[in-house]
Amino acid sequence: KVKKTKTNKQYSTSEDLLQSIKDKHPIIPLLLDYRGIKKLLGTYIEAFPLLINKETGKIHTSFNQAITATGRLSSSNPNLQNIPIRDELGKEMRKVFSVEDGYYFLSADYSQVELRIMAHLAQDENMIEAFKSGKDIHQATAARIFNLPLDEVDADMRRKAKTANFGIIYGISTFGLAERMNVSRTEAKNIIEEYFQKYAAIKQYMDKAIADAKENLFVETVFHRKRYLPDVVSHNAVVRSYAERNAINAPIQGTAADIIKIAMIRVHDRLISEGLESRLILQVHDELLIEAKESEVDKVHEILE
Repeated sequence: KVKKTKTNKQYSTSEDLLQSIKDKHPIIPLLLDYRGIKKLLGTYIEAFPLLINKETGKIHTSFNQAITATGRLSSSNPNLQNIPIRDELGKEMRKVFSVEDGYYFLSADYSQVELRIMAHLAQDENMIEAFKSGKDIHQATAARIFNLPLDEVDADMRRKAKTANFGIIYGISTFGLAERMNVSRTEAKNIIEEYFQKYAAIKQYMDKAIADAKENLFVETVFHRKRYLPDVVSHNAVVRSYAERNAINAPIQGTAADIIKIAMIRVHDRLISEGLESRLILQVHDELLIEAKESEVDKVHEILE
């Protein structure tokens, strides 16, 4: 069952596809490595020196307020929200970023912000309880869906629960979950059924989000920012189901985007009003990065928290 490209003339070599067959032939991991290196070279190593501002000697990204449909800020020329971290070569790229003498990078991110928002919107008691008690949310989810005590959850179960948690926010299908978890469709179907049984309010939230979208043709974030979804009543099933997934996800991801923007304004205002020299320099979706003066680190830490 090999996928073809859109023109149907040749076989697809998309990254997802190559990842799924990487143990089938020794050339495939080499192709993936080559691609990764080529991307680092083109996107960062060759591009960054050309983007240095002659006056400041620094690189300045452009933040775009109105490009993403969910309301997240996006970053371009260069995109600094997408600096790799997973592999060793990617980590090397991070050494490009440095602070001036006497300063530190201080980074703070919201823990599981989208899952917390989903728990809040759905008012799901089980998920709210897991967050309030400070449990590892993916471990707690695994314990519920596999019907085990918390201490018997192994790494593989936690991984599956994490995939389910994030997949369900995006309205993932049985087939999609099976592919992402690398399990059979039957197992994926069982996991989804078990999930909705244990977190019944989340299922109700999802159904209501779709029903409301069909009635109003838009959805809203907690802060009443609207996203219009006319395709939610389309006669084309593929188009309609994409809009339905957005009806579930847009209020969650959109609310997360609103929260971080409010935080950016408040943090910036506090740094100015308290006469600090530390500055907010980057936002990466649910994370803020501050260039903090050494003598101000503790104060900035307190402000961020």
